[in-house]
Amino acid sequence: MIFLIDHNFKGHARVLLGSIASQGWLDFVQIRFVMFEEVGLSIDSSDRVVWRIAQENQMILLTANRSMKDEDSLEQVMREENTPDSLPVVTIGNADRVLNDSSYRERCVERIVEIAIYTGNYIGARRIFIP
Repeated sequence: MIFLIDHNFKGHARVLLGSIASQGWLDFVQIRFVMFEEVGLSIDSSDRVVWRIAQENQMILLTANRSMKDEDSLEQVMREENTPDSLPVVTIGNADRVLNDSSYRERCVERIVEIAIYTGNYIGARRIFIP
């Protein structure tokens, strides 16, 4: 499964992917983290554009801070455009804890791996908060 990493979550994602790799999950599960620039997104892309790019490219958006502030907010976009076939958005509940709390980070890793393995169970779910 490919995860599109939100532009302000790059460092966190590197730590998470390092944990996924060090635990040997990549030997069993295909997980790839893709950054905005790899898919032609700029850091100031609207949530609507980001969500659409993720959906069009069959990627799960991994984020920590997208909210409902305007008509193009991620929450609003998902309410308007999510279908039963849409991939979910995975939202980390506390980004700082990913960096500073190994137990929390490991719980996030477990959920990311679970979502990658059982993606079909999450189709249409809109948003999944982890850990």
